[in-house]
Amino acid sequence: MFRVAILQYPIVWADKETNLRAAVRRIRRLKGKADLALLPEMFTTGFCTDRPELAETTDGRTMQTLQRTADETGVAVCGSFICEEITTTRLNDTEQEQKTLYNRGFFLRPDDKPTFVDKAHLYAHSHEDRFFTAGNERTIFEYKGVRMRLIICYDLRFPLWARNDMDHPYDLLLVSANWPEIRIQYWDALIAARGTENQCYICAANPVGDDGIGLHYNGHSVAYDTRLTPLVRFPDNAQGTRIACFDIDKLHHFREVLPLWKDADYFRLL
Repeated sequence: MFRVAILQYPIVWADKETNLRAAVRRIRRLKGKADLALLPEMFTTGFCTDRPELAETTDGRTMQTLQRTADETGVAVCGSFICEEITTTRLNDTEQEQKTLYNRGFFLRPDDKPTFVDKAHLYAHSHEDRFFTAGNERTIFEYKGVRMRLIICYDLRFPLWARNDMDHPYDLLLVSANWPEIRIQYWDALIAARGTENQCYICAANPVGDDGIGLHYNGHSVAYDTRLTPLVRFPDNAQGTRIACFDIDKLHHFREVLPLWKDADYFRLL
């Protein structure tokens, strides 16, 4: 069994230190109980799209702290944060720095190299596209024999982006999100749809509480098997950690007996 802990809890708006400590505290409780901890999107800040001062590099305090926590507990950690990449150019003997911001997903393995993947679809309604640069890498990563993909919040609305490719298949689709209550009915429908059409396990983490711009989050974090049986489901506004156990051998057997995903239309993103 592959054990994924879904962490559903409030995020304190724009307070990186408080949120980082809260995540570490929750992850440490999972030692010996879970293989992976799945955090909400932008777990250290909330969905702050216009606060570039909150950004960090991939070797900054947030990633260093989470990697150390993963190493100490043996629990892998997945989520997203505001990331900046700094490039230096020289013009007329003067060096100039340019900062590019990403909503960057991460998968941190204990005692191993991290995997990073950037959110591909930026939510223009909240001006995310004004401050962040979109990613374009459809990355499959593996841990403990489980092949996974991570998509971030708004990416959930785009089925082609999440497509389970026959050439590079995955077993488990991870969703890290900040999806407000006002649109939660779409969240519920889209999680089920992405799991069904890709004939995969799916696991999604969403926060609860209020943010700094007047939106309320009521959670609805969930994990489904291939028959849309909920392995984990949170009630409205519930805080806590729940663990979903995924039987990967059972998934592979199901795909062999009923190989629906192989009949999908075959095309590639340019």
